[in-house]
Amino acid sequence: MNSPDIPQNRRIVLASRPSGAPTPSNFRLECVPVPKMGAGQVLLRTLWLSLDPYMRGRMSAAPSYALPVAVGDVMVGGTVARVEQSGLEGFSPGDIVLSYDGWQDYALSDGSGLTILPAGMSHPSRALGVLGMPGFTAWYGLLKIGAPIAGETVVVAAASGPVGAVVGQLAKLHGATVVGVAGGAEKCRRVREELGFDTCLDHRAPDFAAQLAAACPKGIDVYFESVGGKVFDVVLPLLNTFARVPVCGLIAHYNDGLYDNKDAVQASDRLPAFMGQILIRRLRVQGFIIMDHYSELYAEFLHDMQPLVEDGRIRVFEDVVDGLENAPQAFIGMLEGKNQGKLLVKVSS
Repeated sequence: MNSPDIPQNRRIVLASRPSGAPTPSNFRLECVPVPKMGAGQVLLRTLWLSLDPYMRGRMSAAPSYALPVAVGDVMVGGTVARVEQSGLEGFSPGDIVLSYDGWQDYALSDGSGLTILPAGMSHPSRALGVLGMPGFTAWYGLLKIGAPIAGETVVVAAASGPVGAVVGQLAKLHGATVVGVAGGAEKCRRVREELGFDTCLDHRAPDFAAQLAAACPKGIDVYFESVGGKVFDVVLPLLNTFARVPVCGLIAHYNDGLYDNKDAVQASDRLPAFMGQILIRRLRVQGFIIMDHYSELYAEFLHDMQPLVEDGRIRVFEDVVDGLENAPQAFIGMLEGKNQGKLLVKVSS
């Protein structure tokens, strides 16, 4: 078999565990030989890399739902890749696959976890976004936990992000009034004008609480939570009796010790008051990890979502960064809310 055209494999590894917000020094770009394929393996060339908030948790050694990345190991991440060489039945050179090989140019696989994407798929990057983990997260959290009814009010945190954007559009398709929350006037404009939310509020505004109360005169029936922090503080008093709160992330807390087991500055203990509100208003607050649901529900999700994307009822926005070497800075910026749409790294054409 012919050697790959590029003799080295660039990879970005975890150089050190962050304390607080990640910095460029927590990552290291290495160049190593392209791995040699053995029997029963395929050699993959990464085309697209997905950057997602959960990766911050994997940088920490604190116990969580998944093992941490070891210091010196390649950073984890979903990828779309091309099969360069194959010694595995069912895979041919040129196949485009969904994989999980992280921040690197090349990887070997025994086929576990690989999904061949349809030949000629016009936008294979969408397998990492609206038709992948973020879209599935939105679909499951909203429809299986939030279960909005026509006429109800749905509030969506991080509304301009890849999950929130899909949540809000799905909620509109189900007849709900949808209020987005985002950071900055431009993100809010985009959510209103391009995604079709009824309104979108800037959580940085000094009168954010008053604005949200005015936007939700009938209270809030579903709050899709991925942020936490002050946004949830403002939402909580507006939740109606029997409101549902799907929780898929807490990005406002990822750098304050949530994953690092550090004695960060803690707010006063609000748990008793929160538990009281759960009881009094019979709230349904449910956390979920989307990886738990792939085997039973991913096919149903694709069946539902693909037609909505293909005919434009669900609009798609991607924020593309060119070059693997730029992944660390893009990831840091994402945690600061700088991306607009699904954040992807274009690793190779």
